[in-house]
Amino acid sequence: MSAPTASIPTEALPPAPASGEEPDKGASVAGHGVLSDLLSLTKPRLSLLVLVTGGGGMWLSGAPLDAGLVVRVLLGLTLVVGGANALNCYLERETDRFMARTARRPLPAGRMAPPVALIFGLLLSAISIPLLTFGANPLSGLLAAVALLSYVLVYTPLKRRSSVSTLVGALPGALPPLIGWVAATGRPDAGGLVLFGILFLWQIPHSLAIGLYRAPEYARAGLVVFPLEHGEEATRRQMVLYTLPLIVLPLALVHLGTAGVFTLAGGGLLGVGFLALTVQGLVRGSGAAWARRVFFASLVYLTGLFGVLGLDRLLP
Repeated sequence: MSAPTASIPTEALPPAPASGEEPDKGASVAGHGVLSDLLSLTKPRLSLLVLVTGGGGMWLSGAPLDAGLVVRVLLGLTLVVGGANALNCYLERETDRFMARTARRPLPAGRMAPPVALIFGLLLSAISIPLLTFGANPLSGLLAAVALLSYVLVYTPLKRRSSVSTLVGALPGALPPLIGWVAATGRPDAGGLVLFGILFLWQIPHSLAIGLYRAPEYARAGLVVFPLEHGEEATRRQMVLYTLPLIVLPLALVHLGTAGVFTLAGGGLLGVGFLALTVQGLVRGSGAAWARRVFFASLVYLTGLFGVLGLDRLLP
């Protein structure tokens, strides 16, 4: 790791997003009604991503699926991620006030009393774990509990202390496809573990990119992210390091028989393109615009990868 650097500006930011700023994943919809504010606590776009990766894990397992199991698992995943996000919003309600992208959330904006968010998050969590445990199998419920507890009790408070929180937070973020796989098969097979590995590694450059282009906001909120702790150059090296295996791991799915020719070609091209963009930052230097391109490229990579995996399942 390189020594801390002052290359990241930490000047004060406005309390609310400027015109044209992308909305926070937990921002409430227009009107700020009670139901919309409760929904915003679950961070719906993150929940949708979990449904795609968790549902993808079930489907890619190749196990026979009945509609009842699929509904129970997807509902359980939705509730567990919603509960975790609501509890995260409760715990970070003070720091959210200092970040432009989160200042409009219900709690920092003063539209909701903190106990409401706490009870809501606990209620969703209390329903989700038993639903997965008894609606699918105990191992999927255990993995969901690990994801919930590590996100709320470890990752969230660690963000104030160390950039290691990025690695810790990648654990619960990578578990949904493995939970889906285990819910369908009852065991953590190699294919499910490879999907977990892909999601774990993918989150590092994805999160580091956000940390780079939003570094001043994190500094103002008192949150410790890798770019602030170790500087831009070390961050760019880490992004390349964690992107490189994303070329190889989809090929492991081909070797295991989980994927086929579409993943062989498409997964490789997506990985090479993603890596090329991170290497560009390492060679030419970075900036906020480049970091935002890496962030959006990470979304293209993940969406495209699950797309080609889906094609291989539809057209074996």
